[in-house]
Amino acid sequence: MSVVGFDFGNESCVVAVARQRGIDVVLNDESKRETPAIVCFGEKQRFIGTAGAACSLMNPKNSISEFKRLIGRKFSDPELQRDLKSLPFLVTEGNDGYPLIHVQYLGEAKKFTPTQVFGMMLSNLKEIAENNLITAVVDCCIGIPVYFTDLQRRAVLDAATIVGLHPLQLIHEMTATALAYGIYKTDLPENDQLNVAFVDVGHASMQVCIAGFKKGQLKVLAHSYDRSLGGKDFDEVLFHHFATKFKEEYKIDVFQNARACLRLRAACEKMKKMLSANSEAPLNIECLMDEKDVRGFMKRDDFEQLSLPILERVRGPLDKALAEANLTIENVHMVEVVGSGSRVPAITKILTEFFKKEPRRTMNASECVAKGCALKCAILSPTFKVREFQVNESLPFSISLAWKGTGPDAQDNAPQNQQSSLVFPKGNPIPSIKALTFYRSGTFSIDVHYGDVSELQTPTKISTYTIGPFQTANSERTKVKVKVRLNIHGIVSMESAMLLEENEVEVPITKESAGENTKPNINEAPIEAATPPTSNDTSENVQDAKVSTDASGGENGVPQNEDKPLQTNTDTKAPKKKVKKTSIVVSELVYGAMVSLDVQKAIEKEFEMALQDRVMEETKDKKNAVEAYVYDMRNKLNDKYQEFVIASEREDFTAQLQEVEDWLYDEGEDEAKGVYIAKLEQLKKQGDPIEGRYREYMERGNIIEQFMYCINSYREAAKSKDPKFDHIDINEKQKVVNECVEAEKWFMEKQQLQSSLPKYINPVLLSAEIRKKAEIVDRFCKPIMTKPRPTKPTSSTGSGAPSPHGDEKQHPRGTANASSNENTGDRSSQAASASPEPMEIDNDNSENAGSA
Repeated sequence: MSVVGFDFGNESCVVAVARQRGIDVVLNDESKRETPAIVCFGEKQRFIGTAGAACSLMNPKNSISEFKRLIGRKFSDPELQRDLKSLPFLVTEGNDGYPLIHVQYLGEAKKFTPTQVFGMMLSNLKEIAENNLITAVVDCCIGIPVYFTDLQRRAVLDAATIVGLHPLQLIHEMTATALAYGIYKTDLPENDQLNVAFVDVGHASMQVCIAGFKKGQLKVLAHSYDRSLGGKDFDEVLFHHFATKFKEEYKIDVFQNARACLRLRAACEKMKKMLSANSEAPLNIECLMDEKDVRGFMKRDDFEQLSLPILERVRGPLDKALAEANLTIENVHMVEVVGSGSRVPAITKILTEFFKKEPRRTMNASECVAKGCALKCAILSPTFKVREFQVNESLPFSISLAWKGTGPDAQDNAPQNQQSSLVFPKGNPIPSIKALTFYRSGTFSIDVHYGDVSELQTPTKISTYTIGPFQTANSERTKVKVKVRLNIHGIVSMESAMLLEENEVEVPITKESAGENTKPNINEAPIEAATPPTSNDTSENVQDAKVSTDASGGENGVPQNEDKPLQTNTDTKAPKKKVKKTSIVVSELVYGAMVSLDVQKAIEKEFEMALQDRVMEETKDKKNAVEAYVYDMRNKLNDKYQEFVIASEREDFTAQLQEVEDWLYDEGEDEAKGVYIAKLEQLKKQGDPIEGRYREYMERGNIIEQFMYCINSYREAAKSKDPKFDHIDINEKQKVVNECVEAEKWFMEKQQLQSSLPKYINPVLLSAEIRKKAEIVDRFCKPIMTKPRPTKPTSSTGSGAPSPHGDEKQHPRGTANASSNENTGDRSSQAASASPEPMEIDNDNSENAGSA
């Protein structure tokens, strides 16, 4: 099971994986820890991540960036419209009111949703993780901004589904940062809470989180944010300043040239970073536009003065977070600053003045979110055993439910007939479940909407759920219980609906039942047998939403108990209520979300594009292989291979190589993979024999040396007078000598013939033949020369101990050597005495020893 965390930033992304020794940030193809969040569409394929960043300047209108700002938002959103002004690519409004991205891909005009482009970037991050782990990646955790709406969270899940990922949790980026901070702290207090403020100023937004830490747990106390206050906004201040200056000074308008805008923005970002460490910085761009070089200069004080409207907004999220956490500045013990935009000195100064303490930078500003995501994935995964650490997350916005009343004028759509209830207030624990009770006689619908959209800037309605159809007895209104889930991703949905019909049946009364009937019959629990686990990471807070409606007493949203206390009586029978439970169909309509059919089409489309990318990459590899072969072979023909090819053949082959090189840079610039494969095979038909002759010449010396060593070793052993070979028959030894002589004779004949040939002629003595001959000799001689010595017989009273005379010799294989003075005895006696010896006895040798 993969344990991977993805920090999907507006400008760049980071991938972290869990290993046995901890959390590691993995490197991409360029050995960098951060991957640009760019998808560039070319004529033949897509370029994603680092490859996309390399192509963006040459193809700006088809290079899609900052699509995290587009996902799950209406095209008419004023904030989105402001963002689009700085983007070089075309975005229009789709039929559903959401943005569509226009690009030129494969020579045709294509349209993609931000969700699809988001998925393309996720596929690249997934590939980076798979290359590092050398295994398939499916399960993961993805970091999202705390301000992401319900629809945006669903869009991220859809994007993950499109590329085959299964997020175990969409975790808030600031919560991931707090987790990465707290889980390694071994000195957290057990009783008193340690309050830490985390401030993240990223590329496009600012987020603030105040978290309380105790030993083994983390509780999010407050979230706040500004969706348009990040490093990009400081870049824009410099960009507009210099764009105006260059228009006056150099008479060029960069807004008329998308490439010039990209280059100036990149230069302004570089200047901002320089001003973070220096009091002043220059700006120089060659041939920005109309072949004009431009120059600029900025002091840090002037930059801060230009950025004053942005800096004044920094205190807003800080004040709001403190208020929601019900803390004073004195109660915040530490301040941690992260995010790429947090390096601006003016922001550090504001934070110091606000919190009355110096902000700390103990965490890696760019990698803490990815590490926190990987840690959360490890906690949720059964693969790793992680230190016990409880994360108590909270909902950053409020969710309400609305429905129509059932009075006489219920069909009237007047506002007074609409009822609503706040089900999940802001700060509600994530995840949790609540049960609602309605009284209905037929199909009805419930709307899910935000309690307050002033900050979210999104349509009020989230989704509509239709409960039914169902039928009730006697067409009367009956109790319907609806289970509403706030899942681990922070998404609200109607999980199920249950029809509860109560029927009275008469049962014989007893003393026990009479005693029971004197008490009120309490309504059943919202969810039967619901026992949440102890860990908040996997448990769900199960509560009764207390919104029982449409009871006989009126529709005021107050729970009413229809079950009256039963009176005791003296009858032999008493009425008792029996509840019949029936599941009701719940249908979902999420406004703006992809339906399952669209998701399936997007999966198929992504598969096609990924296949096209793979084919093009393979084609490039084959083309590069042809080019490399041409250069390599041409150099070797005049160097290492010079003696192994005749002059005429070398000239012809060199001409052929030059012809292929010219073809590569002309007609063969853009060909199919098969064409490059055919070209390479054609060249190798002429080049392989030359390369083979050189390789044979270089290898032959070592092979001959090994061959001769094999022959001489066996021949010397066969002729040796060494006592360890005394047991081998003389005729067998002669066979070994004859085999060695024949092999040597074969080799001398071949060697003599080979010596007479020039190097440019194919060899007659091949290394493979010599190896094969050596194997034949070894197979013939080895069984003879390693034949074990016959086992030593022992007397009937012996214990199998070594001979006291010390005349026992050691066989090369380590088996005991039988003494020449053997005492004969019956075979059973020999077997009994030899059995304790820790050695193997050959059957043939034991037979001979027994009959000796």
